[in-house]
Amino acid sequence: MSLTWHRRPLLGLDLETTGTDIETARIVSAAVVRYGGGRDTDVRSWVSNMTDPDGTVTPIPAEATAVHGWTNQAARIAGRPAADVVAEVLAACATAAQSGWPLVVMNAAYDLSVLDREAVRFGVTPLFTRADPYVLDPRVLDKRVDRYRRGGRTLEDLCAHYVVDLEDAHTPEQDAKAACAVVWKLANRHRWLTRKTLSELFTAQTQWALRQQEDLRDYFARTPGKEHLATQMRLGWPYIPAPSLAVEK
Repeated sequence: MSLTWHRRPLLGLDLETTGTDIETARIVSAAVVRYGGGRDTDVRSWVSNMTDPDGTVTPIPAEATAVHGWTNQAARIAGRPAADVVAEVLAACATAAQSGWPLVVMNAAYDLSVLDREAVRFGVTPLFTRADPYVLDPRVLDKRVDRYRRGGRTLEDLCAHYVVDLEDAHTPEQDAKAACAVVWKLANRHRWLTRKTLSELFTAQTQWALRQQEDLRDYFARTPGKEHLATQMRLGWPYIPAPSLAVEK
């Protein structure tokens, strides 16, 4: 009997960035984690010195430092050129996708959109151009299997619900491992997910994520004081196409 997908290796990806706008956010730190499949967990991590090939240095806002802890000075000392970091993260993700490993990304529409914009920024072939990764998003999956559960859906919330250890939240290594562990527990608890192939599950998530985004947009639209959030929402999963591409389509 062949192993179900959740018994094979998962590849977790997590980014810590300079902000929340996918068009301008830059990668500060990143991690790619091979998890499960009967192997020891393997972690690759990166820190950007926020320096572009032309010498431009992108500052890390204080608001971002408050989340992930990286200051401008610390990143300059520990980091490597931004273009190298982006290229290596993309290569690691593409290699895993070509091996058939699913790519686990919490709130994929954000991280994978940022990664896409960074690829374009540095002239690197974007992930979805060079490979066809089967993305698994614990947030989308959890909302599908337990739509009406009260409470938040952050990674910390999901870890508490599925009894997953999360030390040093907002460090990419720990967040990527925790996201993989949540997906494993989701699959183990809701076995019907494992009866789908990765291709089927990826396609299903595309539909589920769109409905979830539309529901959130409708909630904002009918909630006094939040109407502006509805007009600002952009739909897309596993990543949001760049505005020029969205217009062309």
